[in-house]
Amino acid sequence: MNLITVLSLLCLGCFSGFMAGLLGVGGGMIIVPFLTLLFTMQQLVVPEYVVHSAIATAMATIIFTSMSSMRAHHKRGGVIWSIVAQFTPGIILGGFLSGTVIFRWLDMAWLSLVFAVFVLYSSYNMMSNKKPKPSRQLPGWFGMVCVGVGIGLVSGLVGAGGGFLSVPFMVWSNVPLKKAVSTSAAIGFPIAVANSIAYIVGGWNLLGMRDGMIGYLYWPALLVLIAMSMIFAPIGAKYAHTLPVDKLKKIFACLLFFIALMMLRQSLQEFGFHLPI
Repeated sequence: MNLITVLSLLCLGCFSGFMAGLLGVGGGMIIVPFLTLLFTMQQLVVPEYVVHSAIATAMATIIFTSMSSMRAHHKRGGVIWSIVAQFTPGIILGGFLSGTVIFRWLDMAWLSLVFAVFVLYSSYNMMSNKKPKPSRQLPGWFGMVCVGVGIGLVSGLVGAGGGFLSVPFMVWSNVPLKKAVSTSAAIGFPIAVANSIAYIVGGWNLLGMRDGMIGYLYWPALLVLIAMSMIFAPIGAKYAHTLPVDKLKKIFACLLFFIALMMLRQSLQEFGFHLPI
């Protein structure tokens, strides 16, 4: 990697770490579009697996970022550990299935499109600010495991820590937003571990361990990213507990919308549409 690439990754690590702590999103949704662009421009990975590598590298970053963010949120009493425990079995199952079975069969265009659609949906839910029914609660143990499978599966396909799904779901179930953000930071850890292992296993026969690759994972970028994201995640977590809830929701929704548009543009280009910008 050249100096420009390293500096770009350092800046991306700072921003994604801060936003991961602030919004409980893991940082993957922020990292994936920019890594896709960087890997393409710098020709760092095999062209047909650019998005795959961006997603896998972003997910591995979440292992370290989520630990830092989770610790900061836990110190402030924000994490609801009973919810984390109920989600985790399904998350591990869903993550491993997506990373080893489904992931390798989707090309760049479809991966980008899946990413954009789900993020746009999450952005709409947060921006609309619909109030859940007061009687609505989280489902029982079996329901939480099933929801966990869905979160792990979708997160594995888009390289995210699951916050773009888990936070809206918890808020919809009347979990306070700040508690949902804190809990989502902890949920990101099992998602990242399960999917990262699956990406390595699933991509081993295709890419092996060469030219910086371990399966789909590009480890030189991973090392640079986590150097900064682990420092800035606790700073973001601090602000998550001080900013007004409405402002936090708007920041979350705007960020998701911007990221979704970037990946939708990527998807349309991969499908052969020639866009003016």
